[in-house]
Amino acid sequence: MSTEPTTPASASWHGAQMDFSQSMSYGDYLGLNQILHAQHPRSPNHNEMLFIIQHQTSELWLKLMLHEMHAVREHIRTGELEPAFKMLARVARIMDQLVHAWDVLATMTPPEYSAIRPHLGASSGFQSHQYRQLEFILGNKNANMLAVHTSAPEAHALLEAELRAPSVYDESIMLLARSGFPIAPARLEADWTRPTQADESVKAAWLAVYQDPERHWALYELAEKLVDLETAFRYWRFRHVTTVERIIGFKTGTGGTAGVSYLRKMLDVVLFPELFALRTAL
Repeated sequence: MSTEPTTPASASWHGAQMDFSQSMSYGDYLGLNQILHAQHPRSPNHNEMLFIIQHQTSELWLKLMLHEMHAVREHIRTGELEPAFKMLARVARIMDQLVHAWDVLATMTPPEYSAIRPHLGASSGFQSHQYRQLEFILGNKNANMLAVHTSAPEAHALLEAELRAPSVYDESIMLLARSGFPIAPARLEADWTRPTQADESVKAAWLAVYQDPERHWALYELAEKLVDLETAFRYWRFRHVTTVERIIGFKTGTGGTAGVSYLRKMLDVVLFPELFALRTAL
């Protein structure tokens, strides 16, 4: 009797291709071997895998958001608003994903986190260059934050370039000016390395858009998409601080920040101030 293994003449399952020795598979396309072997727990604790994957997936979503927001900025600059609307809506939905991701991390209890914390060293989400880049492209600029990345030249260069570029909101305001709204020259010539400052001429322009949306429909829709995005971003920040407080209370963060008290201050940051302020005047 033959001891050779037998292989069906045509290995398949309901027509599905089964042999990928000569063609690209799902895992090949997605680089799953690299992704699924990128988790390296440093503690013996079972719960560290959750902590690692939570943050790795967040960084992947951040990468997609930056991909979208760079394209949004270019479309606003060139006045092609329809594609920008779709991308802004997508980014807001990505933020929803990040908001709900905190539900998973919140299953980690204080003793479980305490078991892995000594193994984290000084690593902290505060050091995420992608998160900082997202804040910069949304207008929350802070040149001091570049110092965190001096040991990572590529990340530092990306952040420095983003610091000096107009934010998505800056481009929106320049679009208002090109559309005939009287924006103060000082606002149009503002230092792009500084955080967004509220300006009365910008508020008046957006107010005029909201008072006659049919006449200014594209700008009206742009404004609402920006409000949707900031609203989702605020939800994310709130869930962040509440999850951190739930797990570590008011301990100092691993990266040296004041932890919850620092995160609470971030809740007061307004990215697009005139778009929220004008609602009182309507």
